[in-house]
Amino acid sequence: MTVSLGEIDLSDLAFWERPTAEREAAFAVLRAQPGPVRFPEPEIPFAPAGPGYYALVKHADVVDASRNAEVFCSGRSSTSIQDLPAEFNEYFGSMINMDDPRHARLRRIVSRAFTPKMIGQFEADVQAEATRIVDALVAGGPGCDFVTEVAARLPLKIICDMMGIPEEHYGTVFEASNIILSGGDPEFMDDPARAAELLLGAGQRLQDLVVSLADAGGDNLITSLTSANIDGEKLTMQELGSFFILLVVAGNETTRNAISHGLHLFTENPGQRELLLADFDGRIAGAVEEIVRLASPVTWMRRTVTRDHEMNGHLYRKGDKVLLYYWAANRDESVFTDPHRFDILRTEGSHVGFGGPGPHFCLGAHLARREITVMFRELFTRLPQIRSAGEPDRLRSTFINGIKHLRCDF
Repeated sequence: MTVSLGEIDLSDLAFWERPTAEREAAFAVLRAQPGPVRFPEPEIPFAPAGPGYYALVKHADVVDASRNAEVFCSGRSSTSIQDLPAEFNEYFGSMINMDDPRHARLRRIVSRAFTPKMIGQFEADVQAEATRIVDALVAGGPGCDFVTEVAARLPLKIICDMMGIPEEHYGTVFEASNIILSGGDPEFMDDPARAAELLLGAGQRLQDLVVSLADAGGDNLITSLTSANIDGEKLTMQELGSFFILLVVAGNETTRNAISHGLHLFTENPGQRELLLADFDGRIAGAVEEIVRLASPVTWMRRTVTRDHEMNGHLYRKGDKVLLYYWAANRDESVFTDPHRFDILRTEGSHVGFGGPGPHFCLGAHLARREITVMFRELFTRLPQIRSAGEPDRLRSTFINGIKHLRCDF
């Protein structure tokens, strides 16, 4: 498939609605350029468009920029191309949008809940919930929406349990997460003119929830954060709220999409399903990494250049915006042989589906891997022929490679 450079506009939502093969061909064209290509910023109703950004689409560029967080900083924003109005920081100015040393101190506190040892303590909870999900799937019969009935339920339950969120609030977390990461998709944001109102409203609902939970106490991550001491000071309610929003949104949305993409990948590649079922325990770890590589649930993250800096032959100027395109880096033909092929036995290359190496590598990677592993073990043990039925209904977003709905059959 041939795509010319002039046809590519990564800021245009229509680009992300094109078939996967066309987008893969477009990124191959961008990777073949001698340096990064600059794109204009998209128009959004509540923030002015800035001077544009460079698209980092090569694996080496994404890895090098991720490692060099001092130059490619997150403090201006990680999740928005535009510099958002100050009121957004009240809800979305979390650790992901901070730089060291404060980022490192905050991350150390939260990371205690996400070590392999701590995640191991949740093993029984993850397994029990996966069992309940498949019980309900079997009872309801084929033809359900795999995203809402299966893929979304496991990460939502586990992250809510870790945070101490009672079951009656699961709906609030789920709905607010959908709005925050909707990318303007009309299913979740039906009036673009109200985008700022809807985003801030979702943030407010989650912040109100965390304040009520902090007052309730208990043995959970919220209590740990409430009592944490940073530089001799406790977190403010605003900081706690931003943390909470980051953890529940990231802990819910990304794993949900990885599981959804995984079922569709195994449906489209039945030989890979057979390989996995022939030696599940021996091959599931590789299968999870390959799912995350091809799914790349978070398409990109933004960085801002803090000083003039040369990287891989290109001179970046202070103030330049760059987007680290994980989705493109994970398809770099110089790193991955036949990169568009789903191969659970793949051994070469290290994907960046959990972010590049460095201080902002995904804090919940261990938990995500565990949830994906347990969910597919339960599904393929009890319903080995479960498959997606039809094409996924994809999220209309440049930021999240999401699947909103996916019919399944078994």
